[in-house]
Formats: sequence, C-alpha cells, structure tokens
Amino acid sequence: MSSDPTVTDPEAYRTIFENDRVRVLEYSDEPGYKTAPHRHPDSVMYTLSSFRRTVSAGGHQVEVELPAGTLRWVGAQEHYGENTGQTNSHAIFVELKEPNPAGAPATVQPLGPQP
Repeated sequence: MSSDPTVTDPEAYRTIFENDRVRVLEYSDEPGYKTAPHRHPDSVMYTLSSFRRTVSAGGHQVEVELPAGTLRWVGAQEHYGENTGQTNSHAIFVELKEPNPAGAPATVQPLGPQP
C-alpha cells in the first residue's frame, strides 16, 4: 500500500511540478474531508486559504488553524488529517527530495506544521 498522498488521496492532492530535487503538491478539500494515512518528506507548506483541521498519527493529534498566506515548515512525517472547519482547505506543499545535510543528526519531527 502506498503512502504517497497523490495515491492515497488523489481527489485532494495533485502534483503541479516535479524535478530531481523537489515535488510541489496542491492540496484542496471541503469541510469534513478526512485523508487516508500518508507520508510527507520535509516540506514547506503555503496556505492559499484560511482553514482549521486536525492532524493525527500514532495516537497523537494536533489542532491546526492557519490564515491564508501562511508559510510553515512540515518536518517529515506520516499522518492523516481532517478538515474540521467551515471552509475549504487549499494549500501548496513543496516537498524536498534531498536528505538532511551530511552530518546533520536525524531528529524526531513534531506532528503538523511548525512556525
């Protein structure tokens, strides 16, 4: 089973650009939409709309509420999400394909987007 979000949730995620260093995904959903579990590498998220959602993994969950035009770092993680707000979610993810710089220690990433 694939954990690529374009495979697990093709109605919500689509690739809009890809080369050997990055993949850019567009994400959109409606209130109440819940994704299947999927994985993101280290990414930058840009919100095109304001939204509220719950991001969950491994028995943990975080509430995320962001205004349109927000940039957030999303460390590599596997999760699923649910639009718990009253508006559609619309965001762009720039996924990095390159590993951590040489010598950088692997760290446990917090769930959800980070400032």
